[in-house]
Amino acid sequence: MSSITFHSSSSTNSLSTPRAVPLTELAETAQIVLSAKPRLINVTHQIPYACTVVDRTSSSNTHASSGTGSPPNRRSSYIAPRQQASQPLGTDGSTDATSCSSHPDGDCILEQRRGHSALYSGIMSLRNDLETIQIGWVGELADQDGYVVPSNKLTESHRLAMKEKLWNKEKVVPIFLEDSRAAGHYEGYCKTGKSLSWSLPFFLWPLFHYILWDEATDGRIEKKNWDDYVFVNQQFADAIVEQYKPGDIVWIHDYHLLLVPHMLRQKLPSAAIGVFIHAPFPSSEIFRCLPKRVEILNGLLGANQIGFQTYSYARHFISCCTRVNGYESTPRGVDALGSTVWVGTFPIGIDAERVERQRKAPGVLPKMDAIRKTYKGKRIIVGRDKLDLVKGVQQKLQAFEKFLNDYPDMQGEVVLIQVTSPPLVENSKLEAKIAELVAHINGTYGSLNFTPVHHYHQHIDRDEYYALLSVADIGLITSVRDGMNTTSLEYIMCQQENHGPLILSEFTGTAGSLGGAMMVNPWDYQGVAKVIYDALHLSEADKLVRHNQLHKHVLSHTAQYWAKNFISELILNVGTWDQSTPTPYLDLSVITDRYRKAKKRLLMFDYDGTLTPIRKTPGAAVPQEHMLKALTALAADPKNIVWIISGRDQKVLEEWLGDIENLGFSAEHGSFMRQPGSKKWVNLTESMDMGWKNDVIEIFTYYTERTQGSFIEHKRSSLTWHYRMADPEFGAFQAKECQNHLENAVLSKLPVEILVGKKNLEVRPTMVNKGEIVKRLLAQHPDVEFVACAGDDKTDEDMFRAMAGQSNSQANNNRREQNNTVVESYNDDLMAETAAKIAQATLEHSHSPTVPHAHVHGHANGQTNGYIAHHGAHLHPPTPTTPAPQTPSSSSTSTTSPRGAAGEHFSITIGHALKKTLANWHVTSPEELIRVLGILSGVIDN
Repeated sequence: MSSITFHSSSSTNSLSTPRAVPLTELAETAQIVLSAKPRLINVTHQIPYACTVVDRTSSSNTHASSGTGSPPNRRSSYIAPRQQASQPLGTDGSTDATSCSSHPDGDCILEQRRGHSALYSGIMSLRNDLETIQIGWVGELADQDGYVVPSNKLTESHRLAMKEKLWNKEKVVPIFLEDSRAAGHYEGYCKTGKSLSWSLPFFLWPLFHYILWDEATDGRIEKKNWDDYVFVNQQFADAIVEQYKPGDIVWIHDYHLLLVPHMLRQKLPSAAIGVFIHAPFPSSEIFRCLPKRVEILNGLLGANQIGFQTYSYARHFISCCTRVNGYESTPRGVDALGSTVWVGTFPIGIDAERVERQRKAPGVLPKMDAIRKTYKGKRIIVGRDKLDLVKGVQQKLQAFEKFLNDYPDMQGEVVLIQVTSPPLVENSKLEAKIAELVAHINGTYGSLNFTPVHHYHQHIDRDEYYALLSVADIGLITSVRDGMNTTSLEYIMCQQENHGPLILSEFTGTAGSLGGAMMVNPWDYQGVAKVIYDALHLSEADKLVRHNQLHKHVLSHTAQYWAKNFISELILNVGTWDQSTPTPYLDLSVITDRYRKAKKRLLMFDYDGTLTPIRKTPGAAVPQEHMLKALTALAADPKNIVWIISGRDQKVLEEWLGDIENLGFSAEHGSFMRQPGSKKWVNLTESMDMGWKNDVIEIFTYYTERTQGSFIEHKRSSLTWHYRMADPEFGAFQAKECQNHLENAVLSKLPVEILVGKKNLEVRPTMVNKGEIVKRLLAQHPDVEFVACAGDDKTDEDMFRAMAGQSNSQANNNRREQNNTVVESYNDDLMAETAAKIAQATLEHSHSPTVPHAHVHGHANGQTNGYIAHHGAHLHPPTPTTPAPQTPSSSSTSTTSPRGAAGEHFSITIGHALKKTLANWHVTSPEELIRVLGILSGVIDN
């Protein structure tokens, strides 16, 4: 999906970026009423600051060994020591950290954390339009000597001091985790596959980067780390709920928090939730190897909008949702149980103005001169990567060796300066392999006076980083899998004078955006070697053209643009898309009260997807014992008339439910009926011509032969083509083709219609549907005082439509009787005056400040879509995309009136609240409906 861009018409500054329209102005375009300054809750795994604990009460060495002889742990190198910091943090660990407080007032000192500067720059830029709150784990804590402070040693006063200082500084809300939980979550499940002292196959980060595990496990450690992952995600969700106010926008980042959207949706059904995945997203064939794949996808689908770095990542995610979870895809995203989750592409950029300032800092030029002097007369290739398997450092060195071997005239003329910053967890094997390669290349192609590869396995300060990028003749990036790679963007900014070409791996996220770069396959060493040679021999004119193209892109797609574009798209999507009016959750206290007061009741239920979950094969949907028990009790009540109105044929219904006495049946969507207490079936289609079946069978057979996993179900009055077991994407494509074929060849000539069901197509006579059965039953029992009807798919909407018509008819009759009474009591003049007063009173009541504003939702008839601000200075949240599954209880406090409700008529759909339906209530699963039936029948205690 293309992101929406808002450009200004002119620009005078070379660093000016496209002007993004203010969110308040954007909201007016989207017909959304925004308050003065809505809030953004930004959620990341870690807060942007490292906290150093200051212990004022102890003058002794608090980190001395505790008698075990083991040295205390020092804090990770990802957090720069304060004593080395002098300026703000750069990007991707290229600089040291900055002390945010020169005096340890309180009980902690804040230091800016390495990395993610593009992310935080983008978020900070939104503060002009949004009040921003940052939520994240406080991270690994250390004392003033750099030694780790265990979580169980952190006092409450330290926690309070950190909370106060972080909130006062930038409205940061820290989350404190136990060390074991934090390790199980991050090291155990997210990143390296290691938790504490145990070894475990790799999980999220390696799998997202196409690295699969090859170690066997009994599952115990995996379960522990998964439990920690769930626990930490729940802690984040709870922290968000605690800070949330109606109208807030929640933005969740990356693979550490994939379950949070669904957890949040359970507690905040109306929240506007966006998720951005900074890492690559693998293909479905890789992702399906993840043991908790279904839970991960469902967790993400709790969001309104999910963003990815590239189109291919977004496409992979949608493919996973269709192939792994069986959801339908739409042109805009994923249709998860009737609700659409938008999926888009939002490539992140850098803070171009900040990089421009920092590359021109006073300390950069002397370092540039020193590098040029050291490598005078040499062509310089620069690489700067983290020492991870996916960064392609090994492939880079092997390609450079191939370059020196294939082009001997370049030996002694070209040097490779490779900086590899240490990872969070050292990989000794990879480090040894890199050192071996460097030694081999230098030994083979070097001399006493010349060293072709200069490798620095360390962090470098910001000035050195920008100096290297500025003097380089070539920037070489050979990642084998990379979410984005902002180093390539910073290299472009630093080459405004030199115009050095950028050689970029096609497996980086930036490859799709940087058309002016020279693309390579890092596994093709000979190909990379040739591109290096070609880049060194580009003309100045060619280099200038390429650089101008790249530079223009970097300036126009900054981190600030990325952040505002994502939030703008979220607001537009949620505010302007035609969404269904939310169906309220079934109020158990209401239905129970109406049920018990009624002297005669009519209960009608679909079977598949309503009384039992949908199964891949129709024969597997056998009734469960608790469902049979509840249904038997309902049918045994003399006040009840209970019907099963199903698409199943007579044989299946008799086999599965025929032993229940006093149960009525309608089979094949209304083609056959069997009255309660009778064993005789009545064929309602007996007089209809079924000659159309031959044509339909021929078409269905054609597509069955060409769609592996599909099959035809033959019924007396209908034919159904099932493709649930076929490939999801190909099956859906074939179904559409089959539907078009049927419409052209059959529907235009014969009195039949097509029902598009859940992974199936059904052809039946035109006037045969469940709605006609409902009308017949309501006509047979005009004295019923309670009517309930439940279903889950499009065929059941006919039943709801029939019930709605009956309800409206009764309401009209009631109004007609009231009007007749009024006419008899008053003359026409008095009637007109009374009507005017009633209208005025109604209008005043609707604008009364004591009456809370309700959601204003869009409908298919063209009414305005949007949502109304009603909480001080906050944006009212949009309709939830994936409402929380709830459990019916007698303590329900729902204040939402059912749509189209008329007294004792209850139409209940199975699915989410935003499912497009004519029903006036919903439950989220067959199990919840069975529980309701059990309570009504007395089988289950309320």
